[in-house]
Amino acid sequence: MQFPLLSKSACLQKLVSSLFDDSSNEIEIHDIPGGPGAFEICAKFCYGMTVTLNAYNVAAARCAAEYLEMHESVDKGNLIYKTEVFMDTSIFRTWKDSIIVYQTTKSLLPWSEELRIVNRCLDSIASKASMDPSRVEWSYTYNRNKLPSENGIESPLYNGVRKQLMVPKDWWVEDLCDLPVDLYKKVITLIKAKGKVSFHVVGESLKAYVQRKLKKDSEDDVKIRSLIETIVFLLPTEKNSVSCDLLIQLLQESVRLDCGGTRRDELFKRIGQQLENASVADLVNLDVDLVQELVKIFMMQDQVADHGDQHEFLEVKFVDSAAKVKVAKLVDCYLAEIAKNPDLPLSKFIDLADMVSPLSRPSHDGIYRAIDMFLKEHPEISKSDRKRICRLMDCRKLSADACMHAIQNERLPLRIVVQILFFEQIRATSSTGSRSHGSSRSITTNTEEEWDSVPTSEELKTR
Repeated sequence: MQFPLLSKSACLQKLVSSLFDDSSNEIEIHDIPGGPGAFEICAKFCYGMTVTLNAYNVAAARCAAEYLEMHESVDKGNLIYKTEVFMDTSIFRTWKDSIIVYQTTKSLLPWSEELRIVNRCLDSIASKASMDPSRVEWSYTYNRNKLPSENGIESPLYNGVRKQLMVPKDWWVEDLCDLPVDLYKKVITLIKAKGKVSFHVVGESLKAYVQRKLKKDSEDDVKIRSLIETIVFLLPTEKNSVSCDLLIQLLQESVRLDCGGTRRDELFKRIGQQLENASVADLVNLDVDLVQELVKIFMMQDQVADHGDQHEFLEVKFVDSAAKVKVAKLVDCYLAEIAKNPDLPLSKFIDLADMVSPLSRPSHDGIYRAIDMFLKEHPEISKSDRKRICRLMDCRKLSADACMHAIQNERLPLRIVVQILFFEQIRATSSTGSRSHGSSRSITTNTEEEWDSVPTSEELKTR
């Protein structure tokens, strides 16, 4: 055959044969996968020129070769065979090259999918991520918690031999962060399906990916919405598999973008069920109504779920008492922060404070600080409102330091100050063996008439 191009491409042979029937001297090749660059590789190969295959061009070359029908039946050692051998013996044996090829497949659809390049990339990546870390021999990116050797610290010597540092379990996480969200979803789905990576490591991957994407695509609401949908879909089912701060970050974005539906509900459920792991910094930017919903979900775990069938067992979920104490402290600290807002309605403050069981507050120092902050930032509230907010506090559960502060606090109703003084006296006498439980209980019982008749310390000053 006269032209080298025709000697290796059945497609071009057919096109040239059609020229004689159409009396035309031009061949048009439409929609070749990989475009002019991929066709150039095929042309060079046909002419015997040096062709350098690498992770960036091999998928395009493979798809273009398929388009041009460069099969073994046309010529031995043809380009389809060459690219397949290169991928099997080089690309899919290495970590980073598998990821690079996987990224290039997106622009080559549907060819890359029909030729199983996508599936082979996915299997290569997921299989390597699922391997025992002790078997990892390739390079990877790891900057989040650097190993000693990566910080310039040499590994220790044992009998003159330098000991190899262990590869961390989450070694693969960062290299996947540059994948588009749709490609990332497929990889993590397969990694989870293989079942060899712990849910904690999967959670670390999700967190690293979200942090990278929120920083990179912060102005692109469409991408952020897609990110939220994908991450919620990928969340492992195990509790605490993903940090609470990540879930709250996603919830904030979903609220900002007004995302509704099951994904947002799932975020509420996940956060509520592990609310004890949240921090005030996590919650402070959330609206009080959202925090109320999260506390409600947390407290609902203690309820008995009746499935309706008397022959079925009742599903009972108990929340650890330590977790309840943590959530109570969290709520009190959150109330102290939002109390600084002069526009915060008293009713919302009280409603949220009341959601926490008194038994979950072994100390009332936190709620006292929140109440004091609210009174400080809302000096105009009425005597009856001061009475309402102070009912949240049990003076018997204040520490000595808090009592000392409260005794001198002019923002409190006088009756509260009197109660605190009384309990301090009880506390002092109890240290010598004297206790008065009956008086202690009666002094904390406040009738409506008693509250209404008690002036605040500011009112006493004006008299």
